[in-house]
Amino acid sequence: MGADHVSPGARVAEAVQTTVGSLVSPATERQREIRRVIALCLPFSVLLVFSGVFPLTEMVRISFSESRLVTEGFTLEFYRTLAADPYYRTIAFNTVWFAAATTVTSICVAVPVAHALEKYDLPAKSVILTVLSFPNSLPGIVAAFMIIILFGNTGVLSNVIAFLSGQSRIDVAIATSVGGLFFAYIYSMIPRALLLLRGTYAEVNTDAEEAARSLGATPLETFRYVTLPQIKPGLIGAFILVFRTGLAIFGTVLILKGLLVWTLQIDRELAQGFNIAQASAMATVWFVVVLGFTVLMLRYTSAEVSI
Repeated sequence: MGADHVSPGARVAEAVQTTVGSLVSPATERQREIRRVIALCLPFSVLLVFSGVFPLTEMVRISFSESRLVTEGFTLEFYRTLAADPYYRTIAFNTVWFAAATTVTSICVAVPVAHALEKYDLPAKSVILTVLSFPNSLPGIVAAFMIIILFGNTGVLSNVIAFLSGQSRIDVAIATSVGGLFFAYIYSMIPRALLLLRGTYAEVNTDAEEAARSLGATPLETFRYVTLPQIKPGLIGAFILVFRTGLAIFGTVLILKGLLVWTLQIDRELAQGFNIAQASAMATVWFVVVLGFTVLMLRYTSAEVSI
């Protein structure tokens, strides 16, 4: 029989055998390079499969399961609930608008800070950078506790505002309101935006800025027409990174509870009645939205923002 009569299965088996053989006994430099890459990435690949791919697959299966305690059958009931129930639609709307608002605010604050750090020779710059990057190492629960210390019923700023305005401390305390949650979010998100924007600012062509100024452009015009186009990839990258963070924050909202968002509702589905199928459906939707958003936005930037 000729080569045309070889079955597809046999061809796949032959290809696998050839690939394995080239990895075990590489004959060319390219094959040896591929083997080194696989060996270097093997520990992470194993971890990715067992702690990422496997639980994610099980989560998706559970979200379609008809049974509550075992994975069996197929139903779209839990996704229909997410789409049709006004309660879940409100939570989705809250999550998106709040993440978008805190993202835009964080970037608006981070841009001038990055500009100042990269353009000017500031005293004690290393200390400033340490202070600004410190929130990156704080868990959300600690950030929430700091907001309670500042804006709680007996908070420092609540006392000051109450003293100056003559109002009750309870009336001016905002720690567990949307305002308190907003401050807690941007406290965690500004350093992340700053991290990317500083790298972008370091690559800005200062000669072009000086040329624009020498031609009579004001600082604002120089920023708008010369600097802004150059930092655009960093802005988009910061938007991706910070918006994803806004969608994922849980510890902060768990403590402050100023707004019911997607991650908090997933916790409630599990804690109140162990509705694991509904929680899995919500987690699956969250994963698809975040992954789709990241892939889509990465088409518009060259900034280093990992998926």
